[in-house]
Amino acid sequence: MLALQPVDTAVTAFRPDPITQDEAAAMFRAVLNLFGKWELTDEQAATLLDMPVRSYRRWKAEGPGRVSRDGRARLSNLMGIHKALRIIFSEATRGYAWIRPANDAFGGSSALDVMLGGELTDIMRVRRYLDAERGGW
Repeated sequence: MLALQPVDTAVTAFRPDPITQDEAAAMFRAVLNLFGKWELTDEQAATLLDMPVRSYRRWKAEGPGRVSRDGRARLSNLMGIHKALRIIFSEATRGYAWIRPANDAFGGSSALDVMLGGELTDIMRVRRYLDAERGGW
């Protein structure tokens, strides 16, 4: 009878280098510009970043403080949405406008409405959809 050797069943997941605070600050500045192109209110922007409006306004004026892990994930996914829209639409203005109209992919809600659910997974849902549309992942 063949003796079976013990197998290490631990799965090692790919873990990219964590986003540094400097990188998060740069992403925050880029996302501020994106929010301007999307014509978001401060309240909407604060919801997407999961922070009080007062804190968002202070960060907008003075630069971000320490960005949490969740905050870095939100910024990263928002930048991913922006990237996908720039790839999908040759005219940038069409990409910026895409988030507002009703969309069958989201049950008749707009991408912005989905993201304003306030959860990180809401933003990720829009990003996954766009990544699939552009043929990426």
